[in-house]
Amino acid sequence: MTWVEGELRNLSRSRAGHVYFDLVDAEHTGSDATRPSLAVALFNTDRLRVNQFLAEQGGAVRMSDGIRVRVGGRLGTYAARSSLQLVMDRIDPAFTLGLLGQERTRLLAALTSEGLLRANAGIPLPALPLSVALVTSDGSAAHADALDELRRSGFGFRVSFLDARAQGADAEASMVAALLTAASLGVDVIALVRGGGAATDLVTFDSETLARTIAGLGVPVFTGIGHETDRSVADQVAHSAHKTPTAAAAALVGAVRDARAQVHDAWVAVRSGARGRLVRADGQLGRAGHRSGSAALRRLDRHRLAVDHQVHRLRTAASRGADADAAALEALARRVAPAAARTLERADDVVATRAARAAVHDPTAALARGWSITRTEAGHLLRSPDEAPAGTTIVTTLADGTVHSTVQRATPPTRDRQEDT
Repeated sequence: MTWVEGELRNLSRSRAGHVYFDLVDAEHTGSDATRPSLAVALFNTDRLRVNQFLAEQGGAVRMSDGIRVRVGGRLGTYAARSSLQLVMDRIDPAFTLGLLGQERTRLLAALTSEGLLRANAGIPLPALPLSVALVTSDGSAAHADALDELRRSGFGFRVSFLDARAQGADAEASMVAALLTAASLGVDVIALVRGGGAATDLVTFDSETLARTIAGLGVPVFTGIGHETDRSVADQVAHSAHKTPTAAAAALVGAVRDARAQVHDAWVAVRSGARGRLVRADGQLGRAGHRSGSAALRRLDRHRLAVDHQVHRLRTAASRGADADAAALEALARRVAPAAARTLERADDVVATRAARAAVHDPTAALARGWSITRTEAGHLLRSPDEAPAGTTIVTTLADGTVHSTVQRATPPTRDRQEDT
């Protein structure tokens, strides 16, 4: 029995169910052409036993290009090429999972010490994140699930899709390129999503290059990677992580819904405040008009009483001295008459001024300018369509009369309009 460790490359399957691949030296720093490699054959009977064993171990390891494995078998020769090959009949999943765990721990520690682990989380999410770049594999279930969740929300999401390989040897470079392109589009948020799979299927999301790319982006990244247990490094370095592509899209829908609620609440507060101020101003205007009119009438009455008193005194004095001092009375009358006229003129001026001020605050002036006052038959003042349901008889007071009407339909205040995706 021989055990061999290496990185799996060039995996292929025959129609008969046999699997062929190369194991290459993962530690070699030279070019691919100079890398030591060993051809491996996993025939169908052995493949079935290996797959059953992996399933019994939890199904966390699945053989694919780029995965480091430790496999066992017997050495033999491939006669057609006169080359050495390993005929595989077993695999050590603990080796692969152990390496993945060690690398994840090392990378998280490095990102934390460099202040990169929460760098993307510190980027503020726009108040209304409707412009979304969706990074995933074209035609995948993750692609369909995320788009369906955004469409069903009823909000006007603008989605820019960028196709990226989510598995395999070239997945890392494909995702990094897609993320950099997404960041250059000026979107509000990037959604990086993938469906579930074995731990080895999701190894790309533990990539150091991918993690550092996410940390360096100036756009919030939402992940929705369908794993059930450990969070990937991409999850931990992203702005926020979600269990599935649908959950990531739902989080964006929730952010937009919260923003809409805040706008609606602010509008209701402004409308209520304005209505209250109008009611208070109307009351103040009425009270001011009443006070001005009453004051003007009181002053007018006082001036008229003063004039009457003066006239009465003059008449009394004239009557008592008519026979004795007619000439003096005539002279006095000539002096008093102009003074009385001036007093009356001043009183009239004051009355006219007060009357003009009262007219400014008179509600009938507002009616003359086109305003109207609407009440129910019982005299209740209407301030909202909600107070007059269909069938209610209302009375509208105009400048020169009243109009009696019956409400056919009461239209409530207009709510925020939603745009379709």
